[in-house]
Amino acid sequence: MCGIIACTGVKCAAKVLYKGLEDLEYRGYDSAGISVLSGGVISTVKRKGRVSAINQGALALSGGTGIGHTRWATHGRPSDANAHPHTYGKFSVVHNGIIENYADLKAELLEEGHIFFSQTDSEVVAHLLDKYYAGDVKEAVIAAAGRLKGAFALCILCEDYEGFVAVKYKNPIIVGRGGEGLYAASDMPALAGLAESVAVLRDNQIAFASNGEITFCNFGGAPQSLTFSPIPASARATRLCGFPHYMIKEINEIPAAVKNTVLAFESEGCASAIRRLLKKRGAFRDVVLCGCGTAYHSALAAAYCGEELLKIPVRAETAGEYRYRVTATCPATLFIAVSQSGETADTVEAARAAKACGAYVAAVTNVPYSALTEVADLVIPVRAGTEICVAATKSYCGQVAALLLTIAALTQSASCYKKMLAELAAAEAKCAYAISHCMVEDIARACASSSGVYFIGRGTDYPIAAEGSLKLKEVSYVPGEGYPAGELKHGTIALVDGGTLAIAIISGRQLAEKTASAIEQIYSRGGRAAVVYAEGCAPAGLAERADFLVAVPCCSKFVAPIVSVIPLQLIAYRTAVILGRDPDKPRNLAKSVTVE
Repeated sequence: MCGIIACTGVKCAAKVLYKGLEDLEYRGYDSAGISVLSGGVISTVKRKGRVSAINQGALALSGGTGIGHTRWATHGRPSDANAHPHTYGKFSVVHNGIIENYADLKAELLEEGHIFFSQTDSEVVAHLLDKYYAGDVKEAVIAAAGRLKGAFALCILCEDYEGFVAVKYKNPIIVGRGGEGLYAASDMPALAGLAESVAVLRDNQIAFASNGEITFCNFGGAPQSLTFSPIPASARATRLCGFPHYMIKEINEIPAAVKNTVLAFESEGCASAIRRLLKKRGAFRDVVLCGCGTAYHSALAAAYCGEELLKIPVRAETAGEYRYRVTATCPATLFIAVSQSGETADTVEAARAAKACGAYVAAVTNVPYSALTEVADLVIPVRAGTEICVAATKSYCGQVAALLLTIAALTQSASCYKKMLAELAAAEAKCAYAISHCMVEDIARACASSSGVYFIGRGTDYPIAAEGSLKLKEVSYVPGEGYPAGELKHGTIALVDGGTLAIAIISGRQLAEKTASAIEQIYSRGGRAAVVYAEGCAPAGLAERADFLVAVPCCSKFVAPIVSVIPLQLIAYRTAVILGRDPDKPRNLAKSVTVE
């Protein structure tokens, strides 16, 4: 959840680090800081608040080696003292993750006379390094890493070492080289414009960057070799390009995200890989689609399609629940893990748990170099491009497209697969039409003044409703929930009054009358209703009754979760703007949730 940046061998580390922290702001954070090494002395500037809070002090630091950090509080409230880097003795450390045994380690270190200055779990790392340091940085890092339990990515400075050290266990860290120096970061965008080539550390690996070279070892000290690859072009596409916010920019990129995901599925031979898999292993008994938040909603949307086309049990699971309960997962299970970042802690651990049960694991992710791809037997690419806004928009649509193609390939029916390709190709134009033609300003104003917004839908419209509700909550902070329309009368209707608004989704004719009946129940209790409907699918009389209407192009029920979600994303965006919220950086949220 935190952002890490490090550099060595550059003219002005402070400028590089500050720019890197700005590029990491999209991950979410509550404080920021940097440490710079110059002449054997480490100087640190850190503050609660935005990266801009450290501007003046940070840019005054001289030196060519340093580390930087944006913190998202897990242990200890946001404060200057709890901000990273943490410095003790000759060491300064930044950390992403959770040290599960920090309390025991801290008690041990306090007994030995160490003095702590923060409430964080991360500070124990600096103290452990100081404890084990006897002139050899490598030995101290290996000894300290061996004491830590949990999940951690670290970047470390030592006053006696002209460079930095990066350590990886379960949380991501990437090293890069190019231009004038050597670099490390928690994800690619921070390295764009700096590194020409990158390597992704694997669990239990340590990188030592100094004197123009990066060397690697494992936690046992044995040398390791990593392959450097050119930095992906998508990591560089992180500018606003004239849009007021990344959220609206990325909504406008949905057609390209769908198109590029389909092209990648074809060009990378995913369908052929699935055919070979089925020939080798035989048919699967069941399919589990697993994710968190928006990724779970994309899984839920695809599950409807999967069960209908595959004629076997296909279910969507929230990763945080799946990994902690007894399941029927077995070698005949296909487990598909969905994560935009590929680093979502619960999803990665759920995939590991499924693999331990013998399941075949596929990963659907927007990030090719990620922890989830290391676990997976098969990687299904999402090509949405770098997503800066914390709230997922284009990556959700890319995920649904990738999942639909995966399901179509699993049918082993050439006609079914071709039909899905055609439907997704048509969806590109329909998405573009929805983006340019859906007028949502009046609905957004109603949401902004509402005490609660309830999104309802039936069948494949329910995942759309759930995702629309999540978007509104994330970026506007307006309370709301997404429900199956049939559940409205089982409790939720007690909350309906003149101050509430319902948004109903009707993307097809089959269940339109049933959803219209739920809308009537809203009206009968004084509530207002907006209807997002596919052209030609609205029940007779609905146009006269609805307070607000938004039409989207008609498409198949399987592709509807891609097209019909767009007006809901636009409603969330406009509501946030009307209320003066920052839709790109919602409070208390992180783009990549790398802790449990």
